[in-house]
Amino acid sequence: MAVKLRLTRKGTKKKPFYRIVAADIEAPRDGKFLEAVGTYDPMQDPAVITLKQDRVQYWLEQGAKPSTTVKSILKKQSAESVSA
Repeated sequence: MAVKLRLTRKGTKKKPFYRIVAADIEAPRDGKFLEAVGTYDPMQDPAVITLKQDRVQYWLEQGAKPSTTVKSILKKQSAESVSA
């Protein structure tokens, strides 16, 4: 089973809220997932990102591939934690 770190959409129409999840690559976008590892709220200014760093690291070590959007979120979050 190949695992991918990706976003699932929550929230209402025109007010999106996303969960960052570890999911099987064949599962639908908003379908079954293995574990929720964070959230992303683009509607706030600046966008709010919360991550379970230990679980994200675990899934990456297990071979999970992040989607392009999640990869940029992880890069942004690591840059903020280094500067803080």
